[in-house]
Amino acid sequence: MEIEILENKQAVGRAAAVHAAERLRAAIREKGAARFIAATGASQFEFLEALVALPGIDWAKCEMFHLDEYIGLSADHPASFRRYLRERLTGRVPVGKAHWIEGEAPEAEAECRRLGAIILQAPVDAAFVGIGENGHLAFNDPPADFETEQPYIVLKLDEACRRQQLGEGWFGALADVPARAISMSIRQIMKARSIVCTVPDLRKAQAVKDCLGGEVSNLHPASILQRHGDTRVFLDPDSASLLLKTRGLS
Repeated sequence: MEIEILENKQAVGRAAAVHAAERLRAAIREKGAARFIAATGASQFEFLEALVALPGIDWAKCEMFHLDEYIGLSADHPASFRRYLRERLTGRVPVGKAHWIEGEAPEAEAECRRLGAIILQAPVDAAFVGIGENGHLAFNDPPADFETEQPYIVLKLDEACRRQQLGEGWFGALADVPARAISMSIRQIMKARSIVCTVPDLRKAQAVKDCLGGEVSNLHPASILQRHGDTRVFLDPDSASLLLKTRGLS
C-alpha cells in the first residue's frame, strides 16, 4: 500500500484520476478491455469529475461494476448510487457495459447471486474506493466479514454509516436512510488487481488513522487495504492529519 498526501481535495481527485486512468489504459493495452469497480459518495466527487475529463481512455472497452446500493431505493431516488454514477460517470463517458445493482429487486439474495455470477467471469482490473467515517469499505461496516467468498452480500447498515449518509445531505432525516443494502464483499474488492482509494476531508481523519495507521482488523474494515499489493491511497492534509500525528510528522 502506498499513500500520497496532496494539498487539497481537488488535487486528490486529479492525482487519483490520473493513476486510475493509467490502470484502465494498461488493462486495455494488455488484453483489449478493462473491468473496474466504481464507488460513490462525497469522497468521489472530485475524482470522478477529473477521471471523465482525462483523454485516452477507450471507455467503450470498459466494463463497470459498482460497490453497493440501498435495498428498496428506486434508481431515480436522489440518494441512489445508480443515479449518482449515471450522472457523474456513465452519463458523461460511453462506458461499454455497466452492471447495476438493482436495489429494488424482489429478492436481494437472488440479486447478489446474479451479480456474483457476472463479476466472477473474469478478473477485475481496478477498484476505485473510499473509506467511510466508521472505517467501512463499501457498505461493509464494522465488524466486517473478512471471510465470505460471496462477491455480493446483503448487509444491515449500522447507525454511524446511516448518519454519514444523512450528514452528506443525501436524505432529509435519519429515518429516511435505508437500513439494508447490497454490497460488494471485502474479499471481492481485494481481488481487484489494483485499488485506488480516495479519502479527502477532516471528517475522515479518525477512520484514516484507524485503518491505515494501525493493525488490520475487521473493526476497521478498510484496514484490509494494507494487505493488498497494489493499493494507492490519496489523502488531503485534513484526512491525513491524525495519521501524521501518530507517525510523529505533524
